Amino acid sequence: MSFGLQPFCDHLALERGLSPRTVDAYRRDLERLSLYLTSRGVKRPGDVNATDLREFVYHLKDLGLQPSSIRRNVSALRTYFGYLLAEGVVIADPTDRVELPRAWRRLPDVLSREDITRILEAPDPSERLFWRDKALLEFAYASGVRVGELITVKVRDVDLQEGLALVLGKGSRERIVPLGRAALQALIVYLREIRPGLARNRGEGAVFLNARGTPLSRMGVWKILRRHVERAGITKRVTPHTLRHSFATHLLEGGADLASVQEMLGHADIATTQIYTHVEREYLRDVHRRFHPRA
Repeated sequence: MSFGLQPFCDHLALERGLSPRTVDAYRRDLERLSLYLTSRGVKRPGDVNATDLREFVYHLKDLGLQPSSIRRNVSALRTYFGYLLAEGVVIADPTDRVELPRAWRRLPDVLSREDITRILEAPDPSERLFWRDKALLEFAYASGVRVGELITVKVRDVDLQEGLALVLGKGSRERIVPLGRAALQALIVYLREIRPGLARNRGEGAVFLNARGTPLSRMGVWKILRRHVERAGITKRVTPHTLRHSFATHLLEGGADLASVQEMLGHADIATTQIYTHVEREYLRDVHRRFHPRA
């Protein structure tokens, strides 16, 4: 059976720059798939259909694999068939209709647009660091950056004229994120009016500083967010990553395409981003249940 695993692994290593360990993990997962399909008489990638892959997922469960391992296998399948589709080896992607059973998948916590607005409007204008907090919250939600990326953004990496910022993500991969009007307005005021008084040559070039003028830590961001979540009257647990999840989900709900969201989130594999399509479907089902006359 020719499933073209070596060219695919070369693609992962040479074109996508994945580590040998990651490439080996993809290879092992796909060799398991190859053996399974062979036992079912499937001999070519073009003969694989969604039913074969769904049965393979249940086969993995029967083997006793943990949900995290099954998710990794599914991610490998999606990446592999995406590659074959791009290369013209297959004419359709059979993974499009393959989902993990809902009970196996841990969906990210997402806030409603209304809750996000309450948090963004929670900072008190009478407080000394109002514009710092306002800019930080707006930046986090507007860009969807990870907290580690947020605290390492440098002033030199922000283009106020273009409304863009350069962030350093996982694996030292750089990406450009758009900021949007509201975040940009808050950031301009903060950088002009507040940050110079905080820095006093101790800011190390970081955009977001604490009251002592040194770069904010992860815990500092958590504390700022927690304070404003409580002030907004929101009782559910909200973390900086909740803002990131909400950013992605709200973009998809608004009609953004998955590849663009993947780019903005800095995901190396679009399969990682695909979990948000499930969240979006849950949102659409909820809307349908609430507003369709025969739902």
